[in-house]
Amino acid sequence: MKAYVFPGQGAQFTGMGKDLYENSPLAKELFEKANDILGFRITDIMFEGTAEELKETKVTQPAVFLHSVILAKTLEDFKPEMVAGHSLGEFSALVANGTLSFEDGLRLVSKRALAMQKACEIKPSTMAAVLGLADNIVEEVCASIDGIVVAANYNCPGQLVISGETTAVEKACEAMKAAGAKRALLLPVGGAFHSPMMEPAREELAAAIEATTFSTPICPVYQNVTANAVSDHNEIKKNLIIQLTAPVKWTQSVQQMIADGATLFTEVGPGKVLAGLIGKIDREAVTANA
Repeated sequence: MKAYVFPGQGAQFTGMGKDLYENSPLAKELFEKANDILGFRITDIMFEGTAEELKETKVTQPAVFLHSVILAKTLEDFKPEMVAGHSLGEFSALVANGTLSFEDGLRLVSKRALAMQKACEIKPSTMAAVLGLADNIVEEVCASIDGIVVAANYNCPGQLVISGETTAVEKACEAMKAAGAKRALLLPVGGAFHSPMMEPAREELAAAIEATTFSTPICPVYQNVTANAVSDHNEIKKNLIIQLTAPVKWTQSVQQMIADGATLFTEVGPGKVLAGLIGKIDREAVTANA
């Protein structure tokens, strides 16, 4: 079965999407529509902007979403039998499988980016990558720390990202090293994504999601929150609302997709991060890039 996966924040690069814009009339039309919806020319920043400009939250998330979704729409043989996206990438996956329209997906992603930026400014918070520890040990260490720090991204076996209040994350990093982690390093991010620190953003985004039409998808999406196949649009909506404060169960999602018959994983969007993670989750997995 053909599985398509969509990357999240961090996959952006200067020049992303420029080839698509220049070589596909459909891509050009969609990029220009995006400029109108967002109220600024995001294409100028994607194609010619600096890495610093691309890092701006209001730019990064829509840019990665647009690159992924527009690339999917220009693929000749795009017939997904299952889809999944990492964090932000779940919105791309939901446009790809017909749950959300292109326009509604972009509006929600823009809203999400701005709401997350606001939440990041309320209290100092951050994330850290922990390498070389079993998931249950990372969870136990987080639970032993005073303050808010939780497991946020289950990326692949031996690679888990934690998230929370800056002081609590720093303490957790020291405790992880003492517990035998190969590395525990702070990440250059603006805040504590996929943790309780995102509750203000979740509330703001929830209202926008509730007001958006979700359609019955053409194939199941394996959502970050459950790691299971979901086809009911009401359940998809409910899980998407929870996503901002819940962990990204990427390892579990990929394992479930393989168990359900995925034979080829094609990464659609900037970078090759997900293909790399999938290879670490299952060495037998076949991956490709669109």
